[in-house]
Amino acid sequence: MSVVFESTVQPTESAFSEMDRSAVVETIALRKVYRTGFWLNQKVVTLQDCSLQVFRGETFGLLGQNGAGKTTLLKTLLGIIRPTSGTGQLLGKPLGDRSAKQRVGYLPENAYFYDYLTGWEFLEYAAGLFRIPKSVQRQRIPQLLDLVGLAQSSARKKQLRHYSKGMLQRVGMAQALINDPEVVFLDEPMSGLDPLGRYQIREIILSLKSQGKTIFFNSHILSDVEKICDRVAILARGELLCIGSLQELLGNADLYQVRVRDGNPEILRQWLPDVELVEGNWLGHLRGDPQDFLASLKLMQADLISMNLARPSLEEFFVQQLRKRGIYTSQ
Repeated sequence: MSVVFESTVQPTESAFSEMDRSAVVETIALRKVYRTGFWLNQKVVTLQDCSLQVFRGETFGLLGQNGAGKTTLLKTLLGIIRPTSGTGQLLGKPLGDRSAKQRVGYLPENAYFYDYLTGWEFLEYAAGLFRIPKSVQRQRIPQLLDLVGLAQSSARKKQLRHYSKGMLQRVGMAQALINDPEVVFLDEPMSGLDPLGRYQIREIILSLKSQGKTIFFNSHILSDVEKICDRVAILARGELLCIGSLQELLGNADLYQVRVRDGNPEILRQWLPDVELVEGNWLGHLRGDPQDFLASLKLMQADLISMNLARPSLEEFFVQQLRKRGIYTSQ
């Protein structure tokens, strides 16, 4: 996918090199409590002591069920709502700082658009809020419409009230990028989209990542998160349960669990260091090249029963974390 426009943030070889370990988002013990009831005497805790860091150039995914507090945390980072307690910084500035807001893009989960504006007019309006010169708008708006798949004249001239759900989501993504932001916040960007629409949004996020931009997004579509995120965090009932890279949380992506019948156990241990006899079969985790191991089975007169990736999917890990804390139980 082509680059949208010349980025002010230069891409690097790795989002995790030493020079890139500067935190663009940082929170310490953020807590948000709402008061409800007729006398406002009931408390609802939506965030509990949330502490996290998001580093420059990484794609960070915040996972959680509906009502977990994801949108509350995102709006707190953007300064839309104030925390009850705790502190945080965005691009080195206190949360809510206006100069920091000029350098971020935001796509809400349920964005409101002016129905009678065309896609082009809506982006002009968004550009005006950032005081982007007309000369820059004339170059940037066509590039953004092309990036999100709305470059055809019919979409550019059609009023937003005639857009489909997917088209509205794409024009919303375009407005989030209108100011060439350093950090892009996306609240459920794949929500309500068909498989093609989700694929297009993923490609846009990967394009932004290649430009060195930092992407922070909320989602409960875990398969999409697993494909594009450098690090993820799981939020449940306002509390961060865990945070880390997929390898840190799930383990090595190339680790196989092998089950074989018969064979020489001494030779098997060269391939399966932790091999043990389970229900009459040898079970262990493979160390070495899978193809070489399969070729050696004939030499040791062993029969392969199964060889599966031992690393759980992000979805399986997510459910495990909820079950550990009694948040989710299968029926």
